[in-house]
Amino acid sequence: MAAPGEDDAQVEWLELNAWINWLRHTFGLSAGVIPPLWHRHPELIWELSALRQHWLSAYDPKQHGSAPIGWHRDFADAKQRLYDWVSACGTRLDSDRPTRQVAWPGEDPAPTVEESAITNRDEDFAQFVRDDIARRRAAEDAFYAQLAVDH
Repeated sequence: MAAPGEDDAQVEWLELNAWINWLRHTFGLSAGVIPPLWHRHPELIWELSALRQHWLSAYDPKQHGSAPIGWHRDFADAKQRLYDWVSACGTRLDSDRPTRQVAWPGEDPAPTVEESAITNRDEDFAQFVRDDIARRRAAEDAFYAQLAVDH
């Protein structure tokens, strides 16, 4: 049985993924703006999630009639930010690597990042969601276990 919130997270991931597919097809966006493994890069997740939330609000039937034009104006800005994020993080159409981190003086050296080929984007996304749900379940289990110990 799924813990509370796990089903919600899975639904949110699937809906975000479907919306991103709609967005990239509708607007003909290249992998330089939305790469296949966007879900492996927090900076892209945050930007795309915000853009989707903005779109949902702008196209709500109760919203002012000019709200969609505001979304399109903001979308133009977001496309440039997405392009910048993708350029910086190094993910591409056919390969991906974790976003490089820079260690500041006094910190442990940043781990070496390895590039890997993208062989099946949909399988990677499904595994990513399964792993995310498992992380959420483990965190919730640890939280409840700590409550039991404290009492």
